[in-house]
Amino acid sequence: MMQIVGQTTQLEAWVASRTRKFSINEILIIEDREQGQPKAEVVETMTFNRYIPLASEQNNFVDEGVLSGLRQVGYDIEDEEINLAKLRLIEELAIPIRVGALVRVPLFSEVEALLVRRRPAQGLTLGVIQGTAEIAQEMPADLQGVAPLFDKENGVREQVGVPFVFDYRSMDQYPHIGIFGGSGSGKSFGTRVLLEEIMMKQVPAVVFDPHFELTFDQEFPGLPDSFRQSFKKRFVVLDAGVDIGIEFSELQGDDIVSLLRASSGSITDAMETAIKAVHKNRDSYLSYSTRLSNLAEALDNEADIRKQHGEMEYLNPDEKERVQTLYTLLKTYKDKVGGFAGTLRSVMRRMHRLEMEGVFTSAGTKKVEEAFLKRQLVVIRGSMYFLNVFAFYVVRKLYRKRREYRDSIQKGRPVEEKFPPFIIITDEAHNFAPKGDVPAPAKGVLKEIAQEGRKYGVFLVFATQRPALLDDTITAQLSTKMVFRTVRSVDIAVIKEETDITPEEASRLPYLPSGTAFISSAITGRTNAVRIRVSKTTSPHFKNPFEELEEAFAEQDAKIWEAIEPILPIDAFNLNAYLTDISRKAGRTLGHDELAHALEELCEQGKVVQENTPFGSRYRKA
Repeated sequence: MMQIVGQTTQLEAWVASRTRKFSINEILIIEDREQGQPKAEVVETMTFNRYIPLASEQNNFVDEGVLSGLRQVGYDIEDEEINLAKLRLIEELAIPIRVGALVRVPLFSEVEALLVRRRPAQGLTLGVIQGTAEIAQEMPADLQGVAPLFDKENGVREQVGVPFVFDYRSMDQYPHIGIFGGSGSGKSFGTRVLLEEIMMKQVPAVVFDPHFELTFDQEFPGLPDSFRQSFKKRFVVLDAGVDIGIEFSELQGDDIVSLLRASSGSITDAMETAIKAVHKNRDSYLSYSTRLSNLAEALDNEADIRKQHGEMEYLNPDEKERVQTLYTLLKTYKDKVGGFAGTLRSVMRRMHRLEMEGVFTSAGTKKVEEAFLKRQLVVIRGSMYFLNVFAFYVVRKLYRKRREYRDSIQKGRPVEEKFPPFIIITDEAHNFAPKGDVPAPAKGVLKEIAQEGRKYGVFLVFATQRPALLDDTITAQLSTKMVFRTVRSVDIAVIKEETDITPEEASRLPYLPSGTAFISSAITGRTNAVRIRVSKTTSPHFKNPFEELEEAFAEQDAKIWEAIEPILPIDAFNLNAYLTDISRKAGRTLGHDELAHALEELCEQGKVVQENTPFGSRYRKA
């Protein structure tokens, strides 16, 4: 039997039982008929017995009112083992819960509407709601087997509990997702699961991957056959600067300033003024850089240019053209750029660096747009430096195309080609949209999407280890937040401010197991503790690096042994005579020192014995 004890409020109560232990986050029903049998969630649990004092002057485990309530309903708190749980009511009541009311485990049908807002076929199945194992036994078939779990001790295991299905269709009202968690918390694993679900629903998306780990062609080992799925046709991988680039002719002066500021850290006011003054609409990289170079030359040789311009009749046609060009640049731009050639050369050096790294290409975003029309996920890979440079151009261009498409439909204008809604995903999001005045070229357009994007069907998923470093405006617009283990107090403070997690849940954040998250969402109207399901695919970095090291060298050592064994014995003084044959059989070139080292290793392993002969040392098979 379970019943309410102690003092109660409209939001909280304590429940006690002699025989049943309570599970954190489980849902219970309080049989207070005057209140309509309200539902409550377990937010804190504890068990006491005769060897653990319930309260003393030094150790107040439980409020005195709870102790009094336990005595009133017949508990012998000095001799009995007592299981206690703190309850948080799902909905606030008008009056407090009745003390002594019985409490029971609900039927699945009684909490189905609370726990399952969408069926798996219409939503994103991200994991299993914690504390629902008991009620899940009555679930319908379409909710079973959709979220197998994984842990390192047991590997892939069957789903135990009610699946958490995210209603992504409601993002038009409650847009954008934040994924927060420290290193090793399961944040990357959770992001992978979310991306798999996005691909399964064929929602176009672009993800910026600075860690080169978001590919989906390797199947996670040990999956049940019913859960396996191929994503090879659902995503494309593009390398920044190779498969995708910036079309310089589409840039404005402000865009060039943002690019150079992102790539070089900072630029002076004089450089910014010069960049904007010299730029012309639809400039190519060649026309713009040539204009800068010629203007710098003209400023360096201003006196000679003015003198030659006054003596044009003495110049040949080529010289006349050159002098006229430089003279015109001086008249047009000298006062606008401050008259200092060094400023222009600083701009030119920064631009040349970007051009040499492949930033400016004719590739543009064509491949991304083609993938969107196929309803695919696009992974753009590159260093954080590269992606910061590319993100503002790619995001801004795609967002403008979608906005223009929607505006054309609303105004009744003819539309040549559809441009679908899409999702933008970034890892290390605090680098793309940092808090404060830290320069980041994509920050402006990302803030615009955070505030206005839902009207056009453009949504954000921001993953970061440091939510405290993320732009405040964007953080406030994230209607759903997946919070994994977080230990920094400043980050926990932001999470507490921006979500509805309780003080009890906040205190658990530094200790959450890897792969468990609190999902706080305006869509569900509450926070759920969720164990993220096993992913269908695995990162190329999934293998333990030390296991990888052992396996790689074990294979290499085996090949060398297979090459050496047939030709033993080997004379130590004449190793060079064996190198060609051994290298050919081993499949790679070995040097004298490497062969000598390999033979010594084989001696330590007991496969080879080194012996002395009248002609010197010799290696033979043991």
